Amino acid sequence: MASSRQDYDVLVIGAGPGGYVAAIRAAQLGLRVACVDDWDNGTGKPALGGTCTNVGCIPSKALLQSSEYAALAAHGLAEHGVRVGKTTVDLARMLARKDTVVRQNNEGILFLFKKNKVDFVSGHAALRAPIEGGWEVLVEPGAQVLRARNVVVATGSSPRALPGTPFDEERILSNTGALMLEEVPRSLGVIGAGVIGLELGSVWRRLGAEVTLLEALPVFLGVADEQIAKEALKAFTRQGLKIQLGVQITEIRPGPNGVLVRYRDGAGGDDQKAIEFERLIVSIGRVPNTAGLDAQRVGLALDARGAVVVDAHCATNLPGIWAVGDVVRGPMLAHKAEEEGVAVAERIAGGAGHVDLDLIPSVVYTDPEIAWVGQTEAQLKTAGRAYRSGSFPFAANGRARAAGHTVGFVKMLADAATDEVLGVHIIGPSASELISEAVVAMSFRASSEDIARICHAHPTLSEAVREAALAVDRRTLNL
Repeated sequence: MASSRQDYDVLVIGAGPGGYVAAIRAAQLGLRVACVDDWDNGTGKPALGGTCTNVGCIPSKALLQSSEYAALAAHGLAEHGVRVGKTTVDLARMLARKDTVVRQNNEGILFLFKKNKVDFVSGHAALRAPIEGGWEVLVEPGAQVLRARNVVVATGSSPRALPGTPFDEERILSNTGALMLEEVPRSLGVIGAGVIGLELGSVWRRLGAEVTLLEALPVFLGVADEQIAKEALKAFTRQGLKIQLGVQITEIRPGPNGVLVRYRDGAGGDDQKAIEFERLIVSIGRVPNTAGLDAQRVGLALDARGAVVVDAHCATNLPGIWAVGDVVRGPMLAHKAEEEGVAVAERIAGGAGHVDLDLIPSVVYTDPEIAWVGQTEAQLKTAGRAYRSGSFPFAANGRARAAGHTVGFVKMLADAATDEVLGVHIIGPSASELISEAVVAMSFRASSEDIARICHAHPTLSEAVREAALAVDRRTLNL
């Protein structure tokens, strides 16, 4: 098939959070931009937004919200004086709403491309060859050849399967299949008690499934502050999530009626245990999507994980090729990808974009929510850095009491000598929103005293952040 050629300043491969944001920012800076993406959700229509919009952040949050309402209606309204009859779940309607939310986001990105004059090309893109002053990229189907001075690789990541146990999305599920179950399973196993496992496990537990999480690590949420993780484990256990730690999976055997899992647990010994689940979610991490780039053909450097090797500015070993998001080093988070996309667009345009990977917030959208930024106590102790700590419980916060969401606390860590805030860790209501104040403060290297001296509206959950700052100096006002 005959090829056609067009010239661009920037060609972005991938329309996930990093890719579409990079394309829009580059266009805002006056560059001629195209973005290539091949996701269509099986409808034959472009579905921009990558994993985040289609089978990740957006649909999971839609189901988390819907399932939270279901749990509230069934168990949480009576204390507010609201009496309802027996609640039922219309799962088909819940899933349809989730799909509508996804579609609205897909269409929103297309609108933003048109608004910012970004050319969108539907198809699979691969690096073809260097040319004078840029690169050729081949787009299939159609053998379309595009030329650009700069190429931004933003191809994202895919769920990692257990060795010898591929996803069939019927019995053994990735995050994709876990968001599309047509009925609530009686029993659900989740291998991996990280962010994805906890969120998806929470959705189906609220809707009536018996959920068991099997975690290989001997500690729960090892990436979080230890105090936060302990509080979270207590809260999730009270909710009915069964969490087993130190688990070594020895066999997974799918059958017509379920999935048999054999494992050894953290109690020691060689005795194997076995449990059968109606469905099994595997959430043991993600792998960078680089297989279809033809990286080897053009000499693009990849690391042992298959990720694109980049420097601190997201530049690869090849001039004019950049990479952002899940496909490079650093946390696999949508907002990290967005920041890198903006920074790369600004660098291409001659600016000096910057991303501080140490100030990327992490969030678990469970109930209670968990969020943190900066260093944990364990990290500070390992580094030998002297610090002070202050905490404040939501049980002592007026807004949290009024809302009936009093589980959790805010914890702040500050340098013992300078008082600079080194880490903020939150478990409780709206933690995902409250953490932004900490990110702003730490970006300006604020002290705990700075936060303590700022007026916070009353009554608000944000007062708990201020009280934690006051607690660093042992002068809380409401505890």
